[in-house]
Order: sequence, then C-alpha cells, then structure tokens
Amino acid sequence: MSASVSDQTLEELNLKATLSELMSKKESIENDIKDSLSTLESEKGVGMHQALIDAEDYPRQDVDVYLVRHTRHKVHCLNTDHKEIMKQIEENLHALHAIAKARKAAMGDHEPVAATKPVKPRSSFAHVNSVAEGSPAEQAGLVVGDGLVEFGSVISENFKSLQDIAAVVQHSLGAHVNVLVHRNGREMRLTLEPKKWPGRGLLGCNIVPGGQ
Repeated sequence: MSASVSDQTLEELNLKATLSELMSKKESIENDIKDSLSTLESEKGVGMHQALIDAEDYPRQDVDVYLVRHTRHKVHCLNTDHKEIMKQIEENLHALHAIAKARKAAMGDHEPVAATKPVKPRSSFAHVNSVAEGSPAEQAGLVVGDGLVEFGSVISENFKSLQDIAAVVQHSLGAHVNVLVHRNGREMRLTLEPKKWPGRGLLGCNIVPGGQ
C-alpha cells in the first residue's frame, strides 16, 4: 500500500507541476488576447467584426487594414490555443481528483463518496447572488448563496477577477463545465453548460467575488 501511495504522490506532484505550467501559459495567452484587442480598439475601435471597407467597397483609409487583419487572425489563433489549454487544465484537475479519491481508498476508507457528503469546506472565491428561472444555471442546479470552490479551471489559488470565470464561460459555449460549490456546509459537484437561451448571458446567473 505504501508503494502505491508513493507512486500516487509522485504522479500528483507531476500533475501539479504540469498544471502550474498550464496556468502560466493560460495567463500569457489571455494577456496576449487583451493586448491584441487593445490594438484593434486603437484602430478606430474596429474590434473583431467591424467592416474594413467603405461604402464604395474600397479599403478604409482611416485604419491600418493590414494591421487589423493580422491582429484579428492572431486573436483567432490565440482563442484556439486558449481552448486547448483550458481542456488540458480540466484534464489535469480531473486526474488530481482521481488520485485524491484513490489515496483515500488505499488508506482503508471504502465508504462511497457522495456528491453531497459533509466535508470541511474549502474556501470559495466567489458566490452566486441571483439565478434566473429557466436559465442554464438553474438547470445545472445552482442556487443563490452557492460559494464557488471550482469553476472549470478556476480555483481559489488562481482566481484574480470575474474575468477568469467569464473566460471559461466564453470558451465553453455548448460544452460542459465542472463546478464545485459550497452549500450549507457541504461540497456539491455540478455540471454547467453555458449556452444561448431566451434570457441574458450564457449562464443566467449573477456571480460576485468573495466567499459565502
């Protein structure tokens, strides 16, 4: 049993090192995206979609068309890289959870692990203060007062601002996001699918910084 635990510990250390490297790459990509979008805004606020031809179908003379096209292409590439990094981060987080579960079993705790089993709550970095009826958030089971412990790749250790959550949502449109919440002294794992619906946003809930 000790050898197994030792192997798990080594694997866990490797996963954490990989996760740390991925987080650094994620932050670097997000900074590059932010800088590129700022460049586009500096060109008469053309953004990612504003037309680059005038009313007579000639290239606009008030912006650097080559720069804008090049920057837009760069943003598209960076967004693709960001999605791949987020996927790898998710996979590493799942692997870490699996190791923790296996270690618990190896130490003789064979009690089934329930999603709502009482545990000593970890710190949450944000909480839900409103949920719209019929929204993706409500369908996932989020309720007002839920403290966010994990939101996809975002955890308390790497959370900086709500933009971190927004990035996960934007890059997970139509996909599943694993969410761990603290509710009434328990931790609950939910699956959220950001998507377009009749209401506002892709989630239909309001999240604010700070634990609950």
